[in-house]
Amino acid sequence: MIGEIVQMAQNARRAARVLASASPAAKALALRRAAARLQSEWALLEAANRQDLEAAEAGGLSRAKLDRLKLTPRVRDDLVAGLLQVAEMPDPVGEIEGLSLRPNGLQVGRMRVPLGVIGFIYESRPNATVEASALTLKAGNAIVLRGGKEAFRSNEALVRLLQDSLLEAGLPGEAIQLVPTTDRSAILELCHLGGLLDLIIPRGGKELIELVQREARMPVLAHAEGVNHLFVDESAAVDKAVDIALNGKVQRPSTCNALEKVLVHATIAPEFLPRLEAAMTQAGVELRGCERTRQILPTVKAAGEEDWHTEYLDLILTLKVVDTLEEALAHIARYGSNHTEAICTNDHAHAMRFLREVDASLVLVNASPRFNDGFQLGLGAEIGISTSKLHAYGVMGVRELTTTKWIALGDGQVRE
Repeated sequence: MIGEIVQMAQNARRAARVLASASPAAKALALRRAAARLQSEWALLEAANRQDLEAAEAGGLSRAKLDRLKLTPRVRDDLVAGLLQVAEMPDPVGEIEGLSLRPNGLQVGRMRVPLGVIGFIYESRPNATVEASALTLKAGNAIVLRGGKEAFRSNEALVRLLQDSLLEAGLPGEAIQLVPTTDRSAILELCHLGGLLDLIIPRGGKELIELVQREARMPVLAHAEGVNHLFVDESAAVDKAVDIALNGKVQRPSTCNALEKVLVHATIAPEFLPRLEAAMTQAGVELRGCERTRQILPTVKAAGEEDWHTEYLDLILTLKVVDTLEEALAHIARYGSNHTEAICTNDHAHAMRFLREVDASLVLVNASPRFNDGFQLGLGAEIGISTSKLHAYGVMGVRELTTTKWIALGDGQVRE
């Protein structure tokens, strides 16, 4: 198997050279063909996904991972829309930026170029197979995918569809490949292909990400946990704050951009917390809270220190009463994971201060944290959300899968 993975990476490297100079029209055609095939071949994809779901349920996969694994008509429609949106986006490859004229007449600037070959290691999410492949293709990269065992049949079917779409557009099928094993040793082998892979992106649980970061022989772009907060300021509109919190927690609790903690200003807490409790209880959410929260909501479970660090990925929400914006900022700085943070406020100065001072890949004012998503932010899709700051911070779309090289345009200049 080790030799097979090396061969796949070598094939991907050759394909990446072709893609780096492929026309925008050819890449867009491949994406449009993939969108059409997703619709016409959906019954086959559903059948493969059903097999994965049955095996995963029998194996005791968690509710959160089962939710990520399932391909639904809503997922299909989002993937089709995302593929078409990426197809129509401006092609960044070859763009020249910041061209300036030096005193000697030399023109100096930067040209945007693909990263090369990307390794993508992920769990549970077959939709990520399509999103990652679409973005890497648009950016002129090749990709080697290693999905989780729970989604293996779904991923196989999707990759065949994507490869057929590439070939229809006159592009090499090896630009998108799936490692044909779920053996964990394949992860280590990919991590050790520093001479063949230019970047590796892990997308999954904390254990997987830490393994890849520890073993990789090439740059890693990843995010850790989504310990995401909503701060309800004293000037917040209560109805709006309840709606935002409910959407953030309940709309899809198994995702990394779901809401996990609510901080509420003491002035508004007596009005806000009972309203929040009623809405969350009706939605089946278990609430945990600090002592001041429990003085207002006596039936809420006591929150321990571990709760403030925990990404639940489930219908559990922790609440804390704070006295000031400064206290909320300090709490987020201590317990946040640089993923997604939001404030609900009608105070412009507080909103601007929150935007400036909170260190997260997306900071929102009066909006749900569930918007930290490539499709929702207008990127068509995402390959992941980076909580490191080099070379990307936040959702990674097409432009984040390119880099720039310096170029110089001369007319015979020589250095004195």
